[in-house]
Formats: sequence, structure tokens, C-alpha cells
Amino acid sequence: MTERKALKGRYELERLPLARGGMGEVWVGHDVELDREVAVKFLRVQEEVDRDELTRRFVRESRITARLQHPGVPAVFDVGTDEGRPYLVMQRVRGMSVSDLLAVHHQLSIGWSAAIAAQVCSVLVEAHQASLVHRDLKPANLMLEPDGTVKVLDFGLAAALGVTDTSTITRSGQGIGTPAYMAPEQVLAAMSGPRTDLYSLGCSLYEMLTGRHVFTGPTSYAVMNKQVDQLPTAAREHRPEIPFALNTVLNGLLEKKPENRPDSAQVVYEQLLPFVRDVGSIPSLLNPPTDLSPVRMYAAVLNKAFDDDSASAGALTAAPNTAAPDIISGDLDEARAAASELATQARFKEAAQLLGAMLDPDVVDLLDPEVVNARLEWANILFEGGDYHAAAPAYQALIADLAARSGPDSELVFRCRAQYAECQAMLGNMTVAIETAQRLLADEQRVYHPTDPRPFELRRKVGQWQLAAGQRDEAEQTLRTLLDDLLRKYSETHPAVAKVRDLLASLTIR
Repeated sequence: MTERKALKGRYELERLPLARGGMGEVWVGHDVELDREVAVKFLRVQEEVDRDELTRRFVRESRITARLQHPGVPAVFDVGTDEGRPYLVMQRVRGMSVSDLLAVHHQLSIGWSAAIAAQVCSVLVEAHQASLVHRDLKPANLMLEPDGTVKVLDFGLAAALGVTDTSTITRSGQGIGTPAYMAPEQVLAAMSGPRTDLYSLGCSLYEMLTGRHVFTGPTSYAVMNKQVDQLPTAAREHRPEIPFALNTVLNGLLEKKPENRPDSAQVVYEQLLPFVRDVGSIPSLLNPPTDLSPVRMYAAVLNKAFDDDSASAGALTAAPNTAAPDIISGDLDEARAAASELATQARFKEAAQLLGAMLDPDVVDLLDPEVVNARLEWANILFEGGDYHAAAPAYQALIADLAARSGPDSELVFRCRAQYAECQAMLGNMTVAIETAQRLLADEQRVYHPTDPRPFELRRKVGQWQLAAGQRDEAEQTLRTLLDDLLRKYSETHPAVAKVRDLLASLTIR
């Protein structure tokens, strides 16, 4: 008998994969050290991909995903590579994907549709607070377990694979996510943020309620065209019993411009809760209510505890934390060196905590040159770790202090302004990002030569963000002018030219 393949001498895999998909394969495995069943996800690696870069992204995203402490996210146990293929060892989830459920039942009850979407929102709240965007949310990645809980699969894998790279869209047309659930900014500008996940959730909720995709077409490009330009048919036209208020929630999720969608997953969660009722049973999938379910028992206790408004407002309210900040003692240089080493290992959260604890304004002079340098390193670590909420104000504070020290036209000031704009773009605040970048561009063109690579790169980002904001005419003007200027300085084969041509190619999706 052929021996089962073992990873690290610890995880024995079944002889055939459990499932194959666009991002890779899933295998059932057995952890021989802890005697438990696990799932092992291998990433699909294309031949032309830089494997070292893929592994770096994969480790980064895996670390962020592993920090998510939420019952709706499968636990991550281990990470590694086997024969050049990155893999993730995680909790084995049993149940049925929502896509398979829809294949059997065509559409779900209003109660179950809202219940599944609301559970996904609770996961997204946790993920977005950790600066983790799913990027490929769809019914196939939502697993309904027999106790009625939902697990959201494949967090971080889209980012690890780099499926939002513009070049992937325009050159191969593959590996870019799933067109039926892609937000317009993903299609046009290869950008994803928290509100991108909300659009994908809207597409999934629409499908659960109606049994139909929001948009269909003969090709992926035809579907992407509609995601960008066409308004969806109202869900109530397919299913009149959908409440008007729920239809309004759905319309908000499917707004074309990110800034017109709800502010957060928490807002959507609160909007969906009133419709989570009369869920009923799903034959052959859900355990009957009479069956013992530890998860339901656990939830029932919390529901009972918080039913009483006085309890939730009084006895169960945690006392405010008035403890003084825990300042790490030691030399700032040592902390910077340690943080740098942690960041090299993609341990960004630890690095940021270590360095941030040294920067308490009650302890250090924030304008001291060495402290300013440490603040810049801290902001960069926050940014690299994907914590744009924290990085944006860190850069903003540095802009004023660096300008006072070195003048408003210093290179460091310009760099912090660019990073601040990038943070806003990654958070979906495109208007702020574009306006910030355009002000910076005017200053860069005044200080540097207009054909300097720095203004060139900033112009490309402005065009990309205009695409993401749905400002297609403005984006085309920005990018075509930039392309002309690039071709005057560089050859057709220059990487900067290729990037701009890729963005312009997305404008053909109409």
C-alpha cells in the first residue's frame, strides 16, 4: 500500500484532494502529533510568478489571518511550503457551502439569507478592524455548518496570490477573483478595500434571496462590464415578498462607488438583524433544534444575559481601563532594531506594538530627531502590516513635525504625504486620496522636474484612484497624458509604460 504523503513529518494527507478551485487545492489531513483532523490548502502557483514574492505575501497574509479570533473564521494552525507550493494548515470545517446549498434549493428563505449575511458581517467587522480584506467573498467561500453557524473561508489567499494585480486582469484575464461578485473598483483599478467586501456581500445576498446572480453574461468580461456600468434588476422584481427595507439594504451594498456604500460591516449587520427571524429548518443539513448543540447553548446564554437592557447597560459593562500605558524600558535603538527584525519576519503587529510603546508622548520628546525617525519607522511598519487606520494619523502627525524640522518641501514630508494618500485609498476614501495626491503632485512638480519618476508614479496612482472612484473620464485624461509623457522619456518596454497601458486597457470594459 502506498504511504500517505506527510508534510513536515506531521500532517498526513489523504490520497486524493477534497476539492480543487481557482486558488488551489484542499486536502484532508491528519495531525499525527495532536491526533486531530485538519484541512490543508495548497495555493496554485503559476509558472511566471515570482515564488519568493508569493511566499512573502503568503506568510504575511497568513499571519494576519491567524490573528483573527472569531468563531466564523477557521483557525490557522500552521504554514509552510512543499515542493515550492505554499500551504496553510487549518481547522477542518464540516458543512455545506452556500453555493452548494443554492444549487439544491435555488434560493434561501429571507430569514436564512439575512442570518447568513449578518454572520458574515460579524466576521468582516473583526477582519476589517485588523486591516484584512477578503477580496473574493462569494457563496462558495461561505460554509454553513450543521449548527447553523457560518464559516468564511479563504481569508487572505486572494492577497497572497496577488489576484488584484492590474496586469493579471488585462493580460491573462484569469485569477482575478470571481467576476459575478467583483466590485467596480476591482474591475477598473484592481483595488480592494473594506467596502469592496461589502459589494461582494451584496452580490452574495442577492443570490441567496433570488437564486440569481446580480449580473450574468457569456464571458467574464461581459459580466465585468455590467458590474461597472449597469444597474442591477431590483431583487423584488424576482421575488416580490422581499421586504422593501431589506431591498434598500441590498441596493446600498450594490452601489457602484465605494463611498456610496455603507460605512462599515457593522452598519450592515445592524440593518440585517431585524430580518433574522423565522429561519426554519434546512433538511439534510441543519441539526434539529432538539439536538444538543454546544454552540447554540453558548449563544443562548449571551442572548439571555443581554435581553435585559439594565444588565447590558450596567452590570455587564466593563469598567474603563484607567491603567497607565505599559512602557517598554530600554534603549530606543534596541527597540528599533528588534522591530525591524520582527517586520523582516512579517510579524508586523508585534513590531508595531514594540516600537509604538516606546513613543509615548508623556515619556519621550516626539520632536527629537531620533524619535522622529522611530515614528517614521513605526508608521511604515503599520502600513506594511496593513493597519491603514493607524498608519494614516501616524503619517499625518509626521507631516507637520517633519515640515517644521526640514521644511515643507523635504523629501520625507513628500513621502509621508504620499503614504497618507495611499492609506486613504486603501480604506476606500477615494475622494480624500485623490485630493491629497493632487495637492502633493503640484508640489512635487514644482520641486522636482515634471519628468522625475516620483511625479510620474504619483500621476499613475491618481489615475488608478480615479478609476476606483468611478471617475472614468478624469482617469482617462490623467493616464493618457501620463502615457504620452512616459513615452517621450522611456521606451515602450519600460515597466512604467506597461503599468499605465494596463490601467488604460481596463477602460475598454464598458
